[in-house]
Amino acid sequence: MAQALVVLVSLLAFSNVLYAFSPTLIRDMAKVLMDNYCSPEKLAGMEEAIDAASNNTEILAIEDPTMLATVLTDGVKSTLRDPRVKVTYEPDYVPEVPPAIPDIPPEQLAAVVKGTINVEVLEDNIAYLKIQHIIGEEMAQKIGPLLLEHVWSKVLLTSAMILDLRHAVTGEMSGIPYIVSYYTDAEPLIHIDSIYDRPSDSTTELWSMPTLLGTRYGTSKPLIILTSKNTIGVAEDVAYSLKNLKRATIVGEKTAGGSVKIDKIKVGDADFYVSLPVAKSTNPITGKSWEVKGVTPDVGVNAEDAKDVAIAIIKLRAEIPTIVKAAASLVAENYAFESIGVDVAEKLEALANSGEYSMISSKKQLKEKLSADLAKLSGDNCLKITDNSPTMLPSDASPEMLIELIKVSFQTDVFENNIGYLRFDMFGEFNQIAVVAQIIVEQVWNKVVDTDALIIDLRNNAGGSISPIAGFCSYFFDADREIVLDKLYDRPSGTTKDLVTLQELTGRRYGSKKSLLILTSTATAGAAEEFVYIMKNLGRAMILGEPTSGSCQPPKPFQVSDSDIFLAIPTTHSDAAQGLAWEGTGIAPHIPVPADTALDTAKGILNKHFSGQK
Repeated sequence: MAQALVVLVSLLAFSNVLYAFSPTLIRDMAKVLMDNYCSPEKLAGMEEAIDAASNNTEILAIEDPTMLATVLTDGVKSTLRDPRVKVTYEPDYVPEVPPAIPDIPPEQLAAVVKGTINVEVLEDNIAYLKIQHIIGEEMAQKIGPLLLEHVWSKVLLTSAMILDLRHAVTGEMSGIPYIVSYYTDAEPLIHIDSIYDRPSDSTTELWSMPTLLGTRYGTSKPLIILTSKNTIGVAEDVAYSLKNLKRATIVGEKTAGGSVKIDKIKVGDADFYVSLPVAKSTNPITGKSWEVKGVTPDVGVNAEDAKDVAIAIIKLRAEIPTIVKAAASLVAENYAFESIGVDVAEKLEALANSGEYSMISSKKQLKEKLSADLAKLSGDNCLKITDNSPTMLPSDASPEMLIELIKVSFQTDVFENNIGYLRFDMFGEFNQIAVVAQIIVEQVWNKVVDTDALIIDLRNNAGGSISPIAGFCSYFFDADREIVLDKLYDRPSGTTKDLVTLQELTGRRYGSKKSLLILTSTATAGAAEEFVYIMKNLGRAMILGEPTSGSCQPPKPFQVSDSDIFLAIPTTHSDAAQGLAWEGTGIAPHIPVPADTALDTAKGILNKHFSGQK
């Protein structure tokens, strides 16, 4: 504040000069501010600065009154840091007095109403209501029946409404509760706004109205408010109030950041006037105001595009109940754990029925919320929205392309004491299974198959397809008998399938006699966990590292209704009768060590084992 006062004092305390205007001009202007400016806390110390300043001012020697007004405006704005304050020179100004509403014939009043309010019913039963001036209580009482007949009756039975305030530049404070109340319920009453009036030093609370002329639009139908950079004043208050009541979605541009009430006050006996905010709004929900800063839209777009965007949002919201219900049905019918699936479906529908999805404004937002709700309700992060993009290579991939892919996907090494090392970070899905298997054997497997022990590094393996699991496990068992690796329950079919070792493999087996160590971390997930679970459950491998992520069997994509949304649903799980299932809980290692030290620990164990044999 001290720096700002220096600016104001600098307008006052110059050397002795002849002046063209009364030396009391600045003192009179300061009094207007002190008595009327809406935020008195910003004026602390101003009166003392005025009293201390000299009346001999160079500024008053400015002969051009318009230029003087501009200089004074700049000084006051710098002091208050408020762009709404303005000083003007208007010798011919006549204060506006709101005209009395004449007793004119109803048909003429109806013509006025039709000319100032644009009302349409768009395709899909969407109401469009364009307002340029928000009328106050007196006018509403006078023309209320006409508004009902020529405006409200046309939109009342629509399915959704677009309230266009892009060109709303004037309005009366008493109109705020009228408009807001038509979009809320009669009970309970809602505290809409608190308006502090500086001249009277009083605060007025604006509440929703228990009774209205005509029928309310209600709270269940979508309401979109269009705004632009020109939306100002009372219209901003309406938009801000309905936005924070979560009754409307604001689409368009950030509003002007005006004031709930601007007065133009004469400065003493001069022809100078100060336009300044004499009242300020404080929203009871946010504890803040839209004034100066403006109302930030929920969906920011150019003003000229706002109507089309609003229509698209309304159409999306009309589809959402069907989409959510379809998603719930898919989960109930296909989720691997039946009781959980049914419970999640019921709760998801309950969320939609409670209005949780009523303010969704984009397909992206819908997908994000669906995913978040499904994960929260199920405790399973695998149950989510997916893009349904296949992860397999094209069927016409050349051998050269496949070889390069295999080389970058696998890492092998042979350490001291003929200890093999194999790392890969995904279980792949391939169309050309036989071709790919042969390439893997030649480029990868043959490098480690003759080692005396093998370390398989799955610390960064995020899962992938379960299709290769039976075959990969088979390499670590002998061919003399078939082994049941796991039992997988498939929810859609209601059947349980045995996952067994394969009798025929590409390349040689590693066998069941040589040591096998598997490295894991909290990132080890999905199909990789199934492999770890099998090898641990059958006692074929020692597991070192961290507990695995507790993910799920690879989920399957399901199209949600006829939309472009796809839902990833885990449909199978390991049969708990075969041992503790890993889905949702993860697999504990035999030897828990930090993931980044697991390889060194594994090598140390094997080196010690082989050293003892020598």
